[in-house]
Amino acid sequence: MTSKKVYVVPHSHWDREWYFTIEDSNLLLAENMDYLLDVLETNPNYHSYVFDAQMSVIEEYLHVRPENRERLQTLIQNKRILVGPWYTQTDSLLVNTESIIRNLLYGTRMATSMGHSMNIGYLPDIFGQNAYLPSLFKGFGMEYSILQRGVYSDQLDQDLNFFWASPDGESIKTNLMMLGYGPGKFLTSEQQFYEEKLQPILDKLANMNQRTNNLLLPSGGDQVLVRDHFPETIEALNEKDNQHEYVLSDYETFMEETWHEGHSFDTTIPGELIGTERSRIHNTIRSQRYDIKQLNTIVENKILHQLEPLATIGMELGLRFPQERLDEMWKELFDVHAHDSIGGCNSDDTNHDVLMRLRKVDRMADGLLNLQKKQMTHAISNKLNQDNIFVAFNTKPTPYTGQIKATLFTDEPTFQLTTMDGALLDSTITKQDYLSGGKKVVVTAEGDKEVELPGYYRSELLIHVTELNPMGYNTFLVDENEGSVDALEETNDGTISNQTLRVDFHSNGTLSLTNKQSGQKITDMIQFENVADAGDSYDFSPLPEDQPIYIKSATLNATKKTSGVETMEVVHNAHVPGDLSERSEQVNSKTLTIHTTFELRASEGFVRVHHEIQNEVKDHRVRVLLKTPVTEPQESFADQGFSTVTRSAINPYLSNWKERGFKEAPVSIYPLEQFVGVENKATTFAAITSGIKEYEVLPYQDQLALTLFRSVGLLGKDNLAWRPGRASGINNKVVYTPDAQMQKHMTFDYAICFESKQIEDETLFEKTQQYNNHYVTYQKQSLNTFEERLDRFEIPYPVSELPSSFSLFQIEQPHVFMSVCKKSYEDEKPVVRLFNPSNELQQASVETDVYETTIRSNLYETDLEPIQQVSVPSKGYETIKLGRKGESR
Repeated sequence: MTSKKVYVVPHSHWDREWYFTIEDSNLLLAENMDYLLDVLETNPNYHSYVFDAQMSVIEEYLHVRPENRERLQTLIQNKRILVGPWYTQTDSLLVNTESIIRNLLYGTRMATSMGHSMNIGYLPDIFGQNAYLPSLFKGFGMEYSILQRGVYSDQLDQDLNFFWASPDGESIKTNLMMLGYGPGKFLTSEQQFYEEKLQPILDKLANMNQRTNNLLLPSGGDQVLVRDHFPETIEALNEKDNQHEYVLSDYETFMEETWHEGHSFDTTIPGELIGTERSRIHNTIRSQRYDIKQLNTIVENKILHQLEPLATIGMELGLRFPQERLDEMWKELFDVHAHDSIGGCNSDDTNHDVLMRLRKVDRMADGLLNLQKKQMTHAISNKLNQDNIFVAFNTKPTPYTGQIKATLFTDEPTFQLTTMDGALLDSTITKQDYLSGGKKVVVTAEGDKEVELPGYYRSELLIHVTELNPMGYNTFLVDENEGSVDALEETNDGTISNQTLRVDFHSNGTLSLTNKQSGQKITDMIQFENVADAGDSYDFSPLPEDQPIYIKSATLNATKKTSGVETMEVVHNAHVPGDLSERSEQVNSKTLTIHTTFELRASEGFVRVHHEIQNEVKDHRVRVLLKTPVTEPQESFADQGFSTVTRSAINPYLSNWKERGFKEAPVSIYPLEQFVGVENKATTFAAITSGIKEYEVLPYQDQLALTLFRSVGLLGKDNLAWRPGRASGINNKVVYTPDAQMQKHMTFDYAICFESKQIEDETLFEKTQQYNNHYVTYQKQSLNTFEERLDRFEIPYPVSELPSSFSLFQIEQPHVFMSVCKKSYEDEKPVVRLFNPSNELQQASVETDVYETTIRSNLYETDLEPIQQVSVPSKGYETIKLGRKGESR
């Protein structure tokens, strides 16, 4: 009999925070790492140790032990301690895919600077795998991936080694840790463990590895201390067991030796991995602590879609790119993105810290945007010798025509906006307030005197712009001597519309949505579902015998209209149980009130929807149910990374999951990154969301359910209806999480798209970019210095004059989109990533008067070769750098 080779890999899975805080984690980290260094340095037979592939823990350790940098660096260079490629273990289904790339960029570069970045896309514990991870790993030069969760047995072919493929066709050699990352955590050569634990584990692994004699035995766990006895244990096991050869090893060695022995691993598993057969995915964690998901989305969009491209424009015009601040912000975000943190399955103290981190980054982003806009606008004003100007910055590489939101301050309530050529802008005031000017302290010979300042007006506007310069700006004049800006007028006629869509309120309290171009109409377009949630922070769980409460009838508050925008405000009310005990007793002591505003802007192909809820109820879930025109949809699509994934409306594994012993019910509740929809040959119905991360298609009701939020009061619970067995996470202590009941004011935003044809994926990506506001605005004025928080402080102006309009570059290719534009990690060149969600390869070119060379790059931002055109593969992406005239490669 051929002996099996058992690769014992010692490691720690290091959660940055969880039911404990990050401070707790860091205190343990210093103690454990000190001991690890001593063990490895004093015992040359201890092959190596994997410290969870996270550079954040290395950075934290060196913060308190800077004197140990050289010791640590030597061990990393010699591959005795393996780190990278991550900065933190991100939850890949809850964050923007560009955030995943940035996490890997920081992680791989920091690990490389310390001596070596592990050549493994290591995924020991995240709750499901993003479809694009194989491609991202390849983009950073990795050959292999090792993961635990998400694979069904019938996807495998007699072996735990397979190719994992992304939608763009890239694939990576992968191993599934079928028994998790800790089967060898308590490894010992003692006879009882050897017979009762180790041999059954190895038999099971051997049975699942029919194409190789190499078996991977991960031997670690959460926050574990290095097992200093492992070398002696390996020696003792080899003396005891003549059917296995035991080696103390690492993941890189295992993958290299296993995949280079000529084994025929020919199975390919495509796309996202969210199977619940062998390990829990926690499908409904996407709606846990909605406040964290919402604020994270806002902050990601602000950095990726506004701050970084704006700062790139500023850099090319003479401003300093705020790289150090962005480094700080991204690292704070990476701590938020770790799989427990962004999931919200933490103690209240930890979730409080997560929110504080997000608020800090949000404030920093606002401040940096403020400085960049102010410095550029000041230089424009100097060039024009004109004070009251308004500048609109377009952070997309294509000209923008449409409406933009802005806030203006004027002495008078009436005013008008014009182009530099004097053309009038079509604008609408959506809200206007008169503000007191306050008092000013004036120093006189008689002492300080308070002088009353005149009041002024604050106006929120929608402004229609035409051909706003791509990756650049245009300047407009604010004329207070004339008044041509429309204001919203209340009509209360119960209908709003634009060129393509109409929303009607009916006398029975229901609403309908009509596509004006085709005449298709959706009746009962919106209602709300309220059910009990008997689950925990990881998973929603239905309460036995509970009946959903459907909130269908609304009250009309107001409709308001101008030529540029029309809005409708309605209110839904229902009496609901206050907690689980009231659910069981069928007592409805609380009122659930949902305020909704529908907004239709001129020329936009979607309805903007805004909900507000003051939640006073415990232990429940609230979903909005959107009626679709697609009859009994069998599939849904949602964006993930750089294209869309298609999912079955009814998970085919759901019918017999208990009989098959699944760890969790494979419910048909799925994650989304930015949008979700259903379609047939005659129509497409989709929702573009901002922080809502969970959906379900209800095929027999023809409804798309978006989970707004869920509220629970426990971190973990045993024996949930959809998750049998032990509590997830910590299961020997009850951890109460009253803050997770979400008894607070919450807002929810999304847009509804209703097309009278089957549309291409790229059309929805275009609408998503329009919805997400890839622009910023700034007014040079002296009336209010508090709207933008840094306006009242003196700052230097590095650039004295700038022209009234400017464009950095343009990319005219309707199937290609820009996902990032920022300064290169190593030099001053801008890095631009283009992606192509269409089904065919697309060629794009960069039109610019500023740059001379286009250089193909990779995700690590290494220069590869100069190119004339950018070839962007179907459902893929391409990274380029732009070189100025006279710059070398």
